[in-house]
Amino acid sequence: MEKYVQLLKENNLKITPQRLAILKFLENNKTHPTADEIYRALKKENPSLSKTTVYNSLDTLHQHRIIQILTIFDGEHRYDFRDESHHHFLCKKCGEIIDLKIICPNMKKIEDDFGHHVDEIYGYFKGTCKKCLKKEEKH
Repeated sequence: MEKYVQLLKENNLKITPQRLAILKFLENNKTHPTADEIYRALKKENPSLSKTTVYNSLDTLHQHRIIQILTIFDGEHRYDFRDESHHHFLCKKCGEIIDLKIICPNMKKIEDDFGHHVDEIYGYFKGTCKKCLKKEEKH
């Protein structure tokens, strides 16, 4: 929990049980959940938790670049703990979103050659994951 407390302090954010619970949940659940999934999971431990509090907390954490919002599905936001730069792969067969620990090779070029400063990079790849490919091979 101290890690999350420090993260909130570094961003001059009020330390609340709800924010701490959301950060812990996102770091421990790499499933890229929706706000409703986060709410339902945390509601079990904290019956007085409101959906509005979850949405507001997610928005605040995103504004401070502590978490990221994935829009890999049309019209649906999913959330991810921003622990290091990475991209995402969506399997179109099973729907799993997989973290890809790769760094965009063009970031330095954009900054050096064009003089822009890159704050955020979102990379989405869509296709068929290796588990689904193996299942297809068996059939």
